Amino acid sequence: MKIAFGSDHRGFKLKNVLITYLKEKGYEVLDFGAYSKDPSDYPDYVYPAVSSLAEKKADKAIVICFTGIGSCILANKVKGIRAALAYNIKSAKLSRKHNDSNVLVLASGLFKPDYAKKLVLSWLKENFEGGRHSRRLKKIRKIEEKKGVTPIWELNQ
Repeated sequence: MKIAFGSDHRGFKLKNVLITYLKEKGYEVLDFGAYSKDPSDYPDYVYPAVSSLAEKKADKAIVICFTGIGSCILANKVKGIRAALAYNIKSAKLSRKHNDSNVLVLASGLFKPDYAKKLVLSWLKENFEGGRHSRRLKKIRKIEEKKGVTPIWELNQ
């Protein structure tokens, strides 16, 4: 499995820890930066990482900034991306099981590296349940395809 990574300077250290960890576990990694602790803007690195996923150059992506909020907002602007900001292992697992998230967003300001490793591995190993959740994802895809606002009754057809 190929995992794309992107972070700003505040996520740089955690990103590198996770990249090393996942390589040791046999994952292939694409690193879109940041490449130092010098101040930088998360869109410059998060957008290329999630775009690589949308373009099918990666299987999943993990993006990191201090709170995770900005990276999550940005990631979800890209068509086909279902980015989940996870604050614990349970939310990470449920984002896969119920929402088929393909991008994990982490807040570097909240996690110690050992916990982040467990969270990431839990997310990567969890599968989508399908069932009633598939119906919901179909509605999300319809919204992505529309221009402007879609009346709710059109999503149920």
